[in-house]
Amino acid sequence: MIRSGEGLLLCAMSLVLNSGGVHAQSASLLDRAQQTVVTYVGKLADLHCTEDVKQDKLRPNGKTEASLKSEYDYFLLLQGNNDEFQLAESRLQIGKTPAEKTPLLLTNGFSNLLLIFHPYYRDAFEFTAQGQESVGAKMTMRYHFAHVRGARTPAALALRGREYPLELQGTAWLDAATGEPLRIDAQLLQPMTDIGLTSFTVHVDYARLNQVADHPIVPIAADIELETPRQHWKNSHVFRDYKLFSAEADQDPNVKIHPDKPVTSPDTGTPEK
Repeated sequence: MIRSGEGLLLCAMSLVLNSGGVHAQSASLLDRAQQTVVTYVGKLADLHCTEDVKQDKLRPNGKTEASLKSEYDYFLLLQGNNDEFQLAESRLQIGKTPAEKTPLLLTNGFSNLLLIFHPYYRDAFEFTAQGQESVGAKMTMRYHFAHVRGARTPAALALRGREYPLELQGTAWLDAATGEPLRIDAQLLQPMTDIGLTSFTVHVDYARLNQVADHPIVPIAADIELETPRQHWKNSHVFRDYKLFSAEADQDPNVKIHPDKPVTSPDTGTPEK
């Protein structure tokens, strides 16, 4: 979601794939991407990380008018089925952040843009294979995606008590061998000038990490930029130090399970067995 001091709210939930019209090999890769994301959703509750957030408000000349850096203990829980899909996000601030008088944009949830491959929104987007491309040291298959008009949408702009669905399009890069999403770019299908939203873009990077090797890819960075006729914001998120949740119970060796003295019955005064 995106939120600003001026009442803008942008909620990013889930997107989905539609493999119709692509050749068999491409469809198979999309199926692998879907399975990766289903596994990712199922394991999210096991993970937490540190999130670094940088919020910038820009002047018309592109220079920074105001900026704020924050650090959070972060985890995300996604629950869903064929009829319902819910995202619960927890952010606990680490340390104190200086107060900033200039309204800044608050952005949440966009690290999970890979949910375009979750079956909950299978018919909400059309996917078109665009050929292979190297991303870092990996070969990827690049896909263009576009929202299907009238279908459910993963994002909405809330303004002055109303929500406006957002139609998104963009590009997703899938690992050509595994189907794992490695990078996703998205933007508005067309400007929403009637409500003052002229531009919205998001970029997310994903990777497998050794410290959580048994889990699928995780988001490592997300950049969000939003413009209205009078305002321009840019936020950056970095996700680091991923760890697994664990619960441990230790028994103090000095604690005796059985008391030294027998417990007497309150009724008879005799020791209870």
